[in-house]
Amino acid sequence: MMLCFFTVSVFSQAPSLGTAAGFVLFTSVGAVTNSGISQVTGNVGTNSGSTTGFGNVNGMMHDNDGATAQCSADLLTAYNQLNSAIPSFFPASLLGNGQSFIPGIYSISAAATLNADLILNAQGDANALFIIQVQGAFATSAGSRVILANGAQACNVFWKVEGMVNMAPGTTMRGTVIANNAAISLNTGDTLEGRALSTSGAVSVDGVMTFTPIGCNMPLLTGPPAPVMGSAGCYALFSSDGSVSNTGVTRVTGDVGTNTGLTTGFDAQLVAGTIHPVPDASTAQCAANLLTLYNNLNILPYDILLLYPAQFGNNLVLTPHTYLLDAATELTGSVYLNAQGNPDAVFVIRINGALSTGTYARVRLINGTQAKNVFWKVEGAVNLNDYTAFSGMIICNNGSMTMNQGLTIDGRAMTTTGALTTNAVTAAAPAIPSNCTSVGLQSQDGQTISNPFTLYPNPFSTSVTIRRNDASMVKGTKMVIYTISGEVVLTRTITRKTTTVRTGNLATGIYFYRITGNGRILQSGRLLSKQ
Repeated sequence: MMLCFFTVSVFSQAPSLGTAAGFVLFTSVGAVTNSGISQVTGNVGTNSGSTTGFGNVNGMMHDNDGATAQCSADLLTAYNQLNSAIPSFFPASLLGNGQSFIPGIYSISAAATLNADLILNAQGDANALFIIQVQGAFATSAGSRVILANGAQACNVFWKVEGMVNMAPGTTMRGTVIANNAAISLNTGDTLEGRALSTSGAVSVDGVMTFTPIGCNMPLLTGPPAPVMGSAGCYALFSSDGSVSNTGVTRVTGDVGTNTGLTTGFDAQLVAGTIHPVPDASTAQCAANLLTLYNNLNILPYDILLLYPAQFGNNLVLTPHTYLLDAATELTGSVYLNAQGNPDAVFVIRINGALSTGTYARVRLINGTQAKNVFWKVEGAVNLNDYTAFSGMIICNNGSMTMNQGLTIDGRAMTTTGALTTNAVTAAAPAIPSNCTSVGLQSQDGQTISNPFTLYPNPFSTSVTIRRNDASMVKGTKMVIYTISGEVVLTRTITRKTTTVRTGNLATGIYFYRITGNGRILQSGRLLSKQ
């Protein structure tokens, strides 16, 4: 009876990782090295050695400092707890091949290998704990996977290995892996949702994706407080001091203007908002709010320093934090902003230098991230290259801003001092405040037209309903829905006062609509599809 009780007691509590929980790659003694392009979320460090070969890491780098000393002590404590846990199950050394584990403590008396799929089945218990003790080396076959089922969480999975850990290419591993007095090697295409920690031994990775798990009472990342935009939230394109000019067919949702200079070249029929051709009371207020917004972002302390601004992108994944890139920055390929399921999470990226993007560069929002919660503060000029897809609010301080052909921005582009130029772009300000009374479609003579149509729901799923607010507009109207790049995906004639349009299987994302009649645009705006 006492033995049974003790087993349950040990099993019921996960080991305490302490500060080691913040590290995704760590060794107490040895080098931590990377080759290839790896995506790493979590701290990286060694308490006796060096970290080399890493590009931008979504975490802090630590070599032989106070943080690594504490991590080393906490890791030893966690190892001892795992090592002393009393097992209830004794599987053979070949794991996987469709095998399923229920919650418990498993002990393998020799070296072990994972082949194909190993399923960890929590049986509906989100707190279910899995501890696998391997009394020798641990290896995986190419393409092998640990699969979490029925509520299992990677934060509740622990592997204690008495020997080297070698994960073959394409492995998907879940859980915290602790190697005792031996090296850990992760190879090309490996994914680790967990941690790779060694009490003494080198840790090497090559072209992997590895990230600390969420859940298990880990703090929810929220990022910094969202800054207050004030009347700047009414604008999509703005300069406090400089001309704002356009060439080509540019579509804008939100106001366009400057507080010093002229606004030229924009087609009023393609702007769902007010064009301010010359400075006025609205632009003066926007300039004041923009300065306050810039100052607030500028004094935010950063959480994570991205060490290689010239290599920004390359499928880097960022989580809600304040980031600093301390030099001119070039976005190449894609950067992913991952809210980890928190739609209110805020991202601030501070760049101490100019910002440029490569052709077809992408800022991709995943797992609940919203463009209204993303802020870029740039100290210098901004050049967004052809066909870039950008998200968030860019504030350019004391530099010009150039937005090139085919660019799409789900956000706002503003500069405190400098010209802003656009060439056949699409810009849509998200979450325009309801007090922006100027937002509406303009006629050719510059007069603002009140919106004659109401569209709902927005966001939509399978249909959009259009209601005419002006009974005189009952015939001869048509609605076109098109993508952010201008591709028409749906056209419908509106024949009734209330018309429901089936949208079919439009993918999740941002769309724009235009309602025309009598040879002119009656209304335009933005729609959001959420499947």
